[in-house]
Amino acid sequence: MRECPMWIGGREARSEAPITVAVPYDGEPFATVFAASTAHLEQAVAAARAAARAMRGLSLDERSAILRRASAALLADKEEFARTISSESGKPIREARVEVERAASTLLFSSEEAHRLAGEVVPMEASAAGRGRMAMTLREPLGVIAAITPFNFPLNLSVHKIGPALAAGNAVVHKPASATPVCAIMLARLLSGCGLPDGALNVVTGSGAAIGDFLVEHPAVRMITFTGSAEVGLHIRARAGLKRVTLELGNNSALIVEDDADLDDCIERAVPGAFAHSGQVCISVQRIFVHQRVFGEFVVRFTAAARALKIGHPLAEDTAVSSLITEAEACRVQQWLSEAQAAGASLQCGGARSRSTVAPAVLTGVPEDSRVFQQEAFGPLAGINSYSTLDEAIASVNHSDYGLQAGIFTRDLSKAFHAAREVEVGGFLINDVPQFRVDQMPYGGVKLSGAGREGPRYAIEEMTEPKLISWRA
Repeated sequence: MRECPMWIGGREARSEAPITVAVPYDGEPFATVFAASTAHLEQAVAAARAAARAMRGLSLDERSAILRRASAALLADKEEFARTISSESGKPIREARVEVERAASTLLFSSEEAHRLAGEVVPMEASAAGRGRMAMTLREPLGVIAAITPFNFPLNLSVHKIGPALAAGNAVVHKPASATPVCAIMLARLLSGCGLPDGALNVVTGSGAAIGDFLVEHPAVRMITFTGSAEVGLHIRARAGLKRVTLELGNNSALIVEDDADLDDCIERAVPGAFAHSGQVCISVQRIFVHQRVFGEFVVRFTAAARALKIGHPLAEDTAVSSLITEAEACRVQQWLSEAQAAGASLQCGGARSRSTVAPAVLTGVPEDSRVFQQEAFGPLAGINSYSTLDEAIASVNHSDYGLQAGIFTRDLSKAFHAAREVEVGGFLINDVPQFRVDQMPYGGVKLSGAGREGPRYAIEEMTEPKLISWRA
């Protein structure tokens, strides 16, 4: 079992409180990390404050070069990172390898955006009072940024916060999810080896509530960037005061399937869109609305494909579905399935549990006021309901407190763009599932799905502020 100390000020840090990280699938111990004390947290913030000055002083090209080297180094260590992701999160190894490749791309995109960091010329003479004056804006780093990340993409979602923060010239204190801290520590060591100044990235591990509140309330922290539950996000927003806050808070993604849709293409994308990483994806396909003319065929084919998914250990090459992050989460998913059935939904397949693993479940006739449809399931389940008109389906999609991403399958572009305008989400996918994401696109939601946008270009805007410089000729 490997030992993974915290990373503070460019050095390893241990405490008297070791924590065992286990493989969620079978409980096998995987690594030992350490719970941060208040003293460790103070050291991490102090190290970040000192490093923020060094990061601000680096040229855009120097920041870009560090991130570019880190992207190449990550690809060189792809298998080690993938096996770590798979072991600590329970993600199937094939998906873990894709996550590493995406994280390397996110670092590369961040590197490129460092070269594009620029302000603008302000047309002062557009006002009579501005005659004879010129002005421009600069984009300046905020300083110390606290990044709080979830378990489901422990590497790439960390990079989505860390990469843009460093490109913009900030320093970071990173709190990874308690269940998946190891690859965050590996990433910090990798960046250090690529020339990142000591203290520019600090990783502290332990209790999410204790560390999160400390960082949110610390006066030296200028921004909080958080991915997680809406409840925690609202708590952060309430306590952050004047700090800048970016929140990505989840979803219960919806997919509309019109009667002219290519069902072969739709089902090929929708099944992994619903059950990849056991549905533990913020944009996992959870609610499916299918036109009544093709509803029966869609259900039969979707259910057969879900039933055929191979369940197994995350490190097995042929595993398509492994475990949830904890057995408690698996029990919760089972409870939600039982509640939906008691309210009138029909279980077409799946739902059986073994330890932390739940077989992919397909429901039909799901009441729209059930938790399966109203809340984020974050588990391997999909509910399928029928509709008669597109506007009826759009109303059902919008009958949600969330609004991250949604999608539609149709050959009729007028229908597709009507839905794109009317559905209340941050991102709408035409002839694709809402689980689709490439790492350079803007990503974020409306309503309880959060505030702000990720994607390197858009995150850098959140992580810098404009300074006006004016002079009189």
